[in-house]
Amino acid sequence: MHQRTLGTDLHVSAIGLGCMTMTGGYSGRPDPNQMINLLHAAVDRGVTFFDTAEIYGPHANEELVGQSLAPFRDRVVIATKFAQDIDPDTRTPRGRMLTPDQLPETVDGSLRRLGAETIDLYYQHRVDPDVPIEDVAGAVAELVAAGQVRHFGLSEPGAGTIRRAHAVHPVTAVQSEYSLWTRDPEPAVLPTCAELGIGFVPFSPLGKGFLTGSVDSSTAFTEGDIRTTIPRFSTENRDANQALVSHVGALASAKGATPGQVALAWLLAQQAHIVPIPGTRRLSRIEENAGATTLALSADEVADLDALATTVGVAGNRYNDAGMAAVGL
Repeated sequence: MHQRTLGTDLHVSAIGLGCMTMTGGYSGRPDPNQMINLLHAAVDRGVTFFDTAEIYGPHANEELVGQSLAPFRDRVVIATKFAQDIDPDTRTPRGRMLTPDQLPETVDGSLRRLGAETIDLYYQHRVDPDVPIEDVAGAVAELVAAGQVRHFGLSEPGAGTIRRAHAVHPVTAVQSEYSLWTRDPEPAVLPTCAELGIGFVPFSPLGKGFLTGSVDSSTAFTEGDIRTTIPRFSTENRDANQALVSHVGALASAKGATPGQVALAWLLAQQAHIVPIPGTRRLSRIEENAGATTLALSADEVADLDALATTVGVAGNRYNDAGMAAVGL
């Protein structure tokens, strides 16, 4: 697996692994032992960058990731996230965002669940509009000074927020949704990250499965699948968006690759500091995704894919109204 650098010195595999669905999200919770074996297999195949969050589960995902990766702790980078105030006893959100003064207690919980002395990369999961980002960055800076956190990150911030946070404490990575059908970061966030030397970590780089070609208008989602809440995945919009994935599929076929590999290779070709974190529960997908790091796209092919969202179009928002209101892009 090729390596890339986030910020100035956080070295990770060029493709990471989003772990959210390993404790639910797209259907019922899978067997933990199977997920432990999957995480071990990912390390064996060169993945060194793993993404979790306190809210996944809640808490269960950090516990799974921490337990699974304990034997490889000196070989991997684990990123986790904070945002919502979660009751530690019931493991349910209290309906409010964390305040900066709560971070010491919150980071203690994540460290305990991860079985770690230090969190490699600690993201604010969503920007709190009611708290100055400078206060959040200052609180994380104190955690860094205490040795509990190595690097600070932001998830779904706007460009102005990134600049304000970075002025208080260096931001190592920004995580936002970015793919061939979600291009929101391109006008402002990506240029800001490039200017400030900040890594960019696309989540859902395969369009929550759509860009792999495995989802179409006939796909029946199971109960609890988050895609049932996303306008882009309505039956009508999936049908309309099929033209985009068909275009990607045609290029993949011509190159002896898969649509998912083309989608990831396109992201890797955008900027050297981009590290996608596709999520999966299947070893075959981990191996397929890793193969994208060796797939070469010509300048003409990249340009053709660059224009795809405009020439073909994308139907439906990437979140429902509440979700869209929570992002800063």
